Amino acid sequence: MRSSQAIPLSAHAVIETVAAPAIMAAPLVLGFGQAAAIVAFVIGAMLLGLAVQAAGPQRTIPLSAHAGFDYALAATAALGGLLVGFGAGEWGAASFLVGVGVAQVALTAATRFSAPIGA
Repeated sequence: MRSSQAIPLSAHAVIETVAAPAIMAAPLVLGFGQAAAIVAFVIGAMLLGLAVQAAGPQRTIPLSAHAGFDYALAATAALGGLLVGFGAGEWGAASFLVGVGVAQVALTAATRFSAPIGA
């Protein structure tokens, strides 16, 4: 096992499952505007959907595709953050959303996308 991919898939799914509701609640807690709230809720809902099916034995998405979706979701969060920053002038919300994208890239890059036999 390479140290750069030290996070097992089950831990990846747990981290995403915990992070998704936090991302969805952040605009309410931090007082972001409507545009940032919409982007954060969509990102959180998509992340939760990916996380819930990731570690189960009856995956609807192959593991290789899951990694691709994680990277696409990270790019969407970062781009959404930039759009919120430039479009609505909410730079605090923009920083948060770009940070979510960066964290998602780091998590995905550090994850070992393999499942035990029979899982």
